[in-house]
Amino acid sequence: MARKVYSREFKQSAVSLVTEQQYEPDEAARNLGVNPFTLKSWLNAHRKNGGVVDAAEQTDLRKQLAELQKQNARLRMERDILKKAATFFAKESS
Repeated sequence: MARKVYSREFKQSAVSLVTEQQYEPDEAARNLGVNPFTLKSWLNAHRKNGGVVDAAEQTDLRKQLAELQKQNARLRMERDILKKAATFFAKESS
C-alpha cells in the first residue's frame, strides 16, 4: 500500500479541528479519513514547533524573518541618514 502524502493546508486544517474547534483527535481523524496516530503526530509537531505543523514551514518562516530583520535594519539606517541630512541642510540654509 502506498504511503499517503498530505498537503500542508490539509495538515493545518486537521490540527485546527482539534486545537480551535475542540474536536477529539480520534473523532477528527475518523471524519477526515486519517489514521489517528498520524493526526496525533501532527498535533505533537504543532505543539513542539510553536504552532507550526510542518518543519519545512518553520524553516521558511525563519528565513523570512531573517530577511525582514535585515531589511528593517537597512531601512532604519537610511532613515537615520535622511534625518541627519535634513538637519544639516536646515542649519546650512539658516
